[in-house]
Amino acid sequence: MRLSDATVVIRPRTAWEAMDLGVLMSQQHRRLLMTSWAIVTLPVYALLTVLLWEWPSLVVILFWWLKPAFDRLPLYILSKALFGETPTLKQALRQWPALLKPQLLASLTWRRLSLSRSFLMPVVQLEGLAGAAREQRLRVLLQRNGGAAQWLTVIGVHLESALWFGLMALFYLFVPQQVELEWDWQMLIATSEHTVLRFEHLVNFLYPLLLIVWEPIYVAAGFSLYLNRRTILEAWDIELVFRRLRQRLSGVAPALLLLAVLLPVLVPPAWADEDSSTPESPRLLNQPLTSEASRDSIKAILQVPPFKNPETITRYRFGKESTESPETEPAPGWLKALFNWIGSQRFDAAATLIQVILWACLAGAIAWLAWRYREQAQALVPRRSTRLPAVEQPAPARMFGLDIRQESLPEDVAASVEQLWATHPRDALGLLYRALLSRLHHDFNMPLKPADTEGQVLQRVERLQQQDLLVFSKDLTLHWQNIAYGHRPPPAHLQRELCDGWRGLFGSGASR
Repeated sequence: MRLSDATVVIRPRTAWEAMDLGVLMSQQHRRLLMTSWAIVTLPVYALLTVLLWEWPSLVVILFWWLKPAFDRLPLYILSKALFGETPTLKQALRQWPALLKPQLLASLTWRRLSLSRSFLMPVVQLEGLAGAAREQRLRVLLQRNGGAAQWLTVIGVHLESALWFGLMALFYLFVPQQVELEWDWQMLIATSEHTVLRFEHLVNFLYPLLLIVWEPIYVAAGFSLYLNRRTILEAWDIELVFRRLRQRLSGVAPALLLLAVLLPVLVPPAWADEDSSTPESPRLLNQPLTSEASRDSIKAILQVPPFKNPETITRYRFGKESTESPETEPAPGWLKALFNWIGSQRFDAAATLIQVILWACLAGAIAWLAWRYREQAQALVPRRSTRLPAVEQPAPARMFGLDIRQESLPEDVAASVEQLWATHPRDALGLLYRALLSRLHHDFNMPLKPADTEGQVLQRVERLQQQDLLVFSKDLTLHWQNIAYGHRPPPAHLQRELCDGWRGLFGSGASR
């Protein structure tokens, strides 16, 4: 490990700054990390799904439990990329089986639920420590940044869960509205078990897809915490400074050594004699400067800028200024009496009086503001006006491609539906559905718009609080959508049920 080859700046950081560095490292190598993670984990998840098809939840639990084995691959890639030796995808995948050997059983059993897992995983994989040496190393590492590693796991668990539920919600938003209308308890109970298992496996598959993005980030953040702790313990930043200094001096070291050898030879003899002179030599005795002269020279220098900057200030004054501090005048008697009265037993009464005065001021201010801006307030209040009686909105001519005008319907809707059912079931259901829309508008004064959907119509029917009408409308809407959008013909017994339900609600005529 050569610190000078590191691709990041080696220096002590705070715990959260170190985790930010891990996120940046994972982003820099995201393609390699995500691809290698997907190639390793998705086949394992597919194998678990095939073996445990009847237990979808158990598949997710086992896959989650095996994450420490999968995490060793992104840690290997990040440790190599830190010192400029980023492996290729083929090299990383070829190295993964060897990474599983050291202490895999311990990582998947009693160490599996450790909150500091990402922070301590490099001790086993990169340092290769086990037993007492590992325990001693962990005690040293956990003296600092241990709490940050635990918080990283706690936040990671919550973020992972939130993203998983978010993907489920996104999946639900892509479900067509026609399919969503068919989701009721009766249908869920009647659905085959095989269909439910397929749907549950489809939703659970979102979890390994989520880990392709999130898990390398989690491993990188724990690895950066480990690097930061080693930087502080082993003073990597100081070692790098000395190494750079040695590299800078290694080029000029021969020249300095040669200069040290030749300097005694090149020094003139006169300099040597002068340097070896004693305080009694003529060079030191014949000096004109004395101690008194030196003091005067120093004082003269200190009296001029930049050591001393005199400034003249001109101002007006009255009378003579006294340099002596004025004598403190005694406090007036009324002030002493006031303070004595406040400190006496009447303090509560004074506080109550002040509170009353403040509340009165507040009430007065509110009343003054109301009076001052009364005209603006009246402008904001809508004036009552005589409203004309509501005019019945005309029904739209067509909805969902169906003509719902009252004059376009036959006299006996149920009889016409029975005649069309055998040869044209789509036309029969269409006739019954547009007759229902016409009745809802004319008999129940339900406002309908051409842009309304079947779901919105059912919501308005539910507001009418008529249970029979609501059940009939839901049943008819469901089978109309099945044949209109899904091209699924209705069962034979449905004709009698719908026609009897229509006659029970509206009779036989097109209008009442």
